[in-house]
Amino acid sequence: MGGIPLPGEFGERARDILAGRVAPVPARDAATVVILRENAGRVEVYLLRRKASMAFAAGAYVFPGGSVDPRDTDQEITWAGPSPAAWGEVFHADEQTARGLVCAAVRETFEESGVLLAGPSAESVVADTTGDDWEADRLALIDRTLSFADFLGRRGLVLRSDLLRPWAHWITPEVENKRFDTRFFVAALPPGQLTRDVGGEADQVVWVRPADALDQGRAGQIFLMPPTHRTLTELCAYDKISEALAAEREIVTFMPGIAEVDGEMRIVLDDDYEFGGSR
Repeated sequence: MGGIPLPGEFGERARDILAGRVAPVPARDAATVVILRENAGRVEVYLLRRKASMAFAAGAYVFPGGSVDPRDTDQEITWAGPSPAAWGEVFHADEQTARGLVCAAVRETFEESGVLLAGPSAESVVADTTGDDWEADRLALIDRTLSFADFLGRRGLVLRSDLLRPWAHWITPEVENKRFDTRFFVAALPPGQLTRDVGGEADQVVWVRPADALDQGRAGQIFLMPPTHRTLTELCAYDKISEALAAEREIVTFMPGIAEVDGEMRIVLDDDYEFGGSR
């Protein structure tokens, strides 16, 4: 049987939501970025494992990302590439929301991997972010003592929205206590930049081929949530990063549903495929 079982209190919460006794928690706008690199002629993705102590997706292997900071909509950010209005058309969002999503995508990627999709000009990108001063700024962004606009402005950097490509739109199932309305992007690892085991919400990071990650999920070696599973499956179709970045994507919204199947509450998708690991 496909989908993810909802045992115990999650199962009861699912029944209450279906019966209208409990209202779902509103979903917060969020962004996720799939970082790609080529290694030995094969495409790899960067995944981090969320700490077991996290309130959302504990223990899951995920792409870098997180919720939009209200300051991500700051108009003062220097911008190169598709405009917020253009991104809004792609993701079916208003201009301000789209601005926040793109800024959150770039900010969260830097916070969670050390990769920065920005440069001194509209045609350049930062070559190295491994110094102590970069680390201090990354930590200040994480604890929100530094805004993304101030970070870029102080360093004279331009956000490179042209380095991102739209990929998908997922909304957390209604049964979850923390929910996100997440737009997925893909981006190539910029030349010269290195990802780092930056800690924070993750306790492990890895570069892995999409097919290998799916195999590990099926074997129960790692836990992949539905959006990660489907994204990895889609990326298996591409042998080169350039092919993935050039893909024409129709952004369709997915929200896994909740249903009772043979007396058991489950999270399900339209195609009802198996997800690796357990909840």
